[in-house]
Amino acid sequence: MIAPETIALVRERTDIVALVTENVPSLKRRGRSFVGLCPFHKEKSPSFHVNPDRGFFHCFGCKESGSAVDFLMKIEGLTFPEAMRDLAERAGIPIQEDFRERTEVDRQKKHKDDLYAVSHLAATFFEQQLRDHPHRASPLAELARRGLTPTWGRDPEGRGPDRSGGSTETSEGPSAIDDALQAFRIGYAPPAWDGLSTFLRAQGVSPMAAEQVGLLVPRSSGSGHYDRFRHRLMFAVVDPQGRVIAFSGRALAPLPGDEGDKGDKSDKPAKYINSPESPIYSKGQSLFGIYQARHALREEQVAVVVEGNFDVVSLHARGMKNVVAPLGTAFTADQAKLLKRFVTQVVLLFDGDAAGRKAVTASRAPLKDAGLPSKVANLPAGADPDDVARAKGVDALREIVGRARGMLEFLIGDLLDTTFNQADAYERAARVGEVGKLLAGENDPLVRSLAKSYADELASRLDMHGLRRSRDDTSTPEGFRALEQAVKRALATTSDAPALRPGESGEPPRRARVPPRPLGAEHRRAIVGALVEYPDLLHDPEVAPFLELMEGDSAIAVAALAKWRTPAAGEALDPQRLLGELSGPVQAFAARRLAAPTLETKDAAKGELLLNGERLRRLMTTRDMADLVQQQHDAEGDWEAMAALGREATERGRARAGGKA
Repeated sequence: MIAPETIALVRERTDIVALVTENVPSLKRRGRSFVGLCPFHKEKSPSFHVNPDRGFFHCFGCKESGSAVDFLMKIEGLTFPEAMRDLAERAGIPIQEDFRERTEVDRQKKHKDDLYAVSHLAATFFEQQLRDHPHRASPLAELARRGLTPTWGRDPEGRGPDRSGGSTETSEGPSAIDDALQAFRIGYAPPAWDGLSTFLRAQGVSPMAAEQVGLLVPRSSGSGHYDRFRHRLMFAVVDPQGRVIAFSGRALAPLPGDEGDKGDKSDKPAKYINSPESPIYSKGQSLFGIYQARHALREEQVAVVVEGNFDVVSLHARGMKNVVAPLGTAFTADQAKLLKRFVTQVVLLFDGDAAGRKAVTASRAPLKDAGLPSKVANLPAGADPDDVARAKGVDALREIVGRARGMLEFLIGDLLDTTFNQADAYERAARVGEVGKLLAGENDPLVRSLAKSYADELASRLDMHGLRRSRDDTSTPEGFRALEQAVKRALATTSDAPALRPGESGEPPRRARVPPRPLGAEHRRAIVGALVEYPDLLHDPEVAPFLELMEGDSAIAVAALAKWRTPAAGEALDPQRLLGELSGPVQAFAARRLAAPTLETKDAAKGELLLNGERLRRLMTTRDMADLVQQQHDAEGDWEAMAALGREATERGRARAGGKA
């Protein structure tokens, strides 16, 4: 664990404005805060505020807020310790860990760091081989076939080694291709059996470490290791923190003499070879492209999930960067949870074939369990996203994504589009039953409420209305009754109204009642705002009498402010701890005032506070006088009570005239 002293020092020395500016270049000073376009959602007018005095940010649009650590966690998808270590490194602060003796956890961390280092060296080797190896024309031709020839891989006339005649340009230009290949660390594994192992040995790397991450394989006879990846185009798999954790190697056309495939048991090598799982890599918990797409995912709040590595790289190079892919496995719950750290919705853009439809069906449960709304985009039959982008442009692909249908709607449509015997009532009943299972498995109340519309579509698609017209016909097949019962069961499962709470009649109210605002709410709001911006005013003798007038949420806010300004706290106001003790509208109001102060000076804040405090005191005095009058009326005939109430009214009147609280 990171020592509390280190955490406090990091918070104190971190320049939140400098940190945010790296991701929000539009950030400009406005009064006491800085304002720019929010990196967490799309907007045209800046509503993202950063207060350097408090080390706090808040977006008035999407309501994201927090400290420098929170910003780094949200923008990079880091955990708290990871973000804290990053900020400590930026500020040049040595990390002090809170432990007395080295533990097994520490040894495992050191071991993983060594494996990350080996993987990084391997990625560097593969990148260099793509530029310098004598057989580099083969991987460059594969890139050219996808329209991804780098500038340094072209001949003097600017042409790439595209033997298939495909385009070697993207809409973003050659520099975008170079950037994409560099971002994804595309490389080449040479055909020799010991190319990488020789390189790692020269770097002083233990072959056992390289074996653990799947780069080297022990020889079956004798000692030593050989390279797992040979004569393949290499894709580095990078985790959300930017660390290389695995590789995926795509097969290339055989070299003259087939020297790249000697020793292989089959004539045709596997299209892809992926790293095995290791202490730093689990394919079910990782997503290809998550690191490169992280900023676009945050901005778009939508993740487009495709099937292949090339799809991700190709779309990224063409300007569509919120794209990721599973790694040779069905979409998993862990991958869905990882995406949820960055986005609020997922669009599945799988290949337009039977395998793609099957992958969509398998993805439903993980996405639903993670609480991520999902849609499905329809690609032309037999096409993948890269095909569409190269043939029609990335805008055509964006249009396809924009027309994506809800997951449930897609699955029902796909089920009914499947060819089957329309004349067989029993088969139609089976289709209805399958749709019923889909509807019954939906736990979203809004989607369940739309079940009837799905059932109407179902009836139309299966020609049930025609069957109803012949219901009295003795020739109507018995299968109709089974069909009708299946529909009823599907509807009964999905369209039941939610249970009423005790005491509810089930009838909607005629008019929604809005509770009246408490007396003096606006004045208390102004007082709390001034104190949030200048908590030192809590100890001002002129302010103290008005603090006694605070009630409800405003009183809780004042107490929370006082708590973090006492000597026992040992620190200045901590925005995160303050907000943690507030709730609802008061919390949101305090967050806005912390990030975007409206009072320029402490004197201005004090003036605002005293003015509203005096107005609040008068309102409350007037209210109390009205209460006394009512009490006198109620006590009519009780002379002692009336006399006491009269004396109290006189004292309050004098206090009001004298300006005393």
